[in-house]
Amino acid sequence: MSWLENQFKLTKSRTSVRTELAAGLTTFMAMAYIIVVNPGILSESGMPFGPVLVATCVGAAVGCFLMGFLANYPFALAPGMGLNAFFTYSVVMTMHVPWHVALTAVFVEGVIFLLLTFTNIREKVVNTIPLNMKIGISAGIGLFIAFIGLKSAGIVVSNPATSVGLGNLKSVEALLALFGLFLMVLLHIRRVRGSILIGIVAVTLLGIPLGVTKMPESFMSMPPSLEPILFKLDFSQLLTTGFWVVVIAFFFVDFFDTVGTLVGCASRGGMLNEKGELPRARPALFSDAIATIAGACLGTSTVTTYVESATGIEEGGRTGLTAIVCGVLFLLAVFFYPLFVVVPACATAPALIMVGAFMMMGLDQLDFSDWTEGFPAILAMFMMPLGYSISVGIEFAVVSYVVLKLLTGRAKEVSWLMGIMAVAFILNRCFM
Repeated sequence: MSWLENQFKLTKSRTSVRTELAAGLTTFMAMAYIIVVNPGILSESGMPFGPVLVATCVGAAVGCFLMGFLANYPFALAPGMGLNAFFTYSVVMTMHVPWHVALTAVFVEGVIFLLLTFTNIREKVVNTIPLNMKIGISAGIGLFIAFIGLKSAGIVVSNPATSVGLGNLKSVEALLALFGLFLMVLLHIRRVRGSILIGIVAVTLLGIPLGVTKMPESFMSMPPSLEPILFKLDFSQLLTTGFWVVVIAFFFVDFFDTVGTLVGCASRGGMLNEKGELPRARPALFSDAIATIAGACLGTSTVTTYVESATGIEEGGRTGLTAIVCGVLFLLAVFFYPLFVVVPACATAPALIMVGAFMMMGLDQLDFSDWTEGFPAILAMFMMPLGYSISVGIEFAVVSYVVLKLLTGRAKEVSWLMGIMAVAFILNRCFM
């Protein structure tokens, strides 16, 4: 225990080993869906399902271990949703880029991130975002997470007439999700530790007799070999324009998704300092960059920091031990994945909804008296769920912030880095 205290500074962070273990398990349960979803998406690009499943788990574990030991933050990493879809459907299937080359683009993107982290640029981007905007980003991520949860539970569905609409609340999945949500809220009101995890387990067990939780044929299975995708990088198109278009596209989405997730989760966990900056931002960004490079070598799309880390933070996770626990569980999942993947979407959906509500509670700190500060934050909050992207929300917030400051004669309040980011966003929309 003394080693854990010295390594992770548990007492200083006002947490305990028990709390960190529960938080790590909660985070893992909330993002365990990626174990089968990621290989399911990447297999459509021609990559073999089994090896990609192993790469997903190992890549996630590497990222979690790096974040835990280097940065001592409770942020978990895994191959990113959205980025894996872009990899398969846009790069491979639409642009007809072989998956070997697409993996190489991910690898190059990771190397660029690593170099930018060495030069301190990524850390400056994280810390140059104004405090009001950070509050808006956190709330926007909350809305985004809640929307994903409602959609996953079938409570909110797509509607061609109104874009979204109310789903079938009589379905077993929706009813189970609502039961889980109210159970979690009631347990939280009564200050029961592990309320989110208890809710996930309760819905999963209740789903067995109702036919929602599909029991596996076996609880353990030897993992497939990584050989078909391990280090299968192809640099033959490195000097072509098309290759760099793909790299830049990966770069923009991953860069600002990571920044938004770090800022949002750290803000909710009370990890920002009095200036609204993230201490130890550099090792956190190093972890993210190295994990992306490792993931590409293993054979998976971009490994990035997961917004579901907020579930563990709400359970009290405050140190890297939470991330380490999550990483260990991802490694175990390689052998026990039939057991881990039985958790139905309606069990994790209420956890996402509840965490989304938690992340919006910081809005009372938003300065509404100055619209050049408040409006960009609100725009970030609106655009993340409606644009279905964290990076889109940041894009609208940064550009509107710079434009409003310029139009109101307050250009001196805009840092040079915010100005460069706004120009980069505009150029990206014009030419990409």
